[in-house]
Amino acid sequence: MNNSQLKMKIVLNNREEIITSKNITITELLKLKNYTFKMLVIKLNDTLVKKEDYQHTLVNEGDKIDILHLISGG
Repeated sequence: MNNSQLKMKIVLNNREEIITSKNITITELLKLKNYTFKMLVIKLNDTLVKKEDYQHTLVNEGDKIDILHLISGG
């Protein structure tokens, strides 16, 4: 297996990123990128991903992921 088989290119929050893993889930991506906010909205290729689906949803080569954190206030 060569290095190109272990990497994939995605667009994360409008920036190209190289992820050094294949078959990564949303949950694993959040850990990898150190997202620790509790209230997140995640869109994968412009489709909303429910929190209960993060651990089952795979990120693939060329995917567009938007991660937004919500801030409450008043």
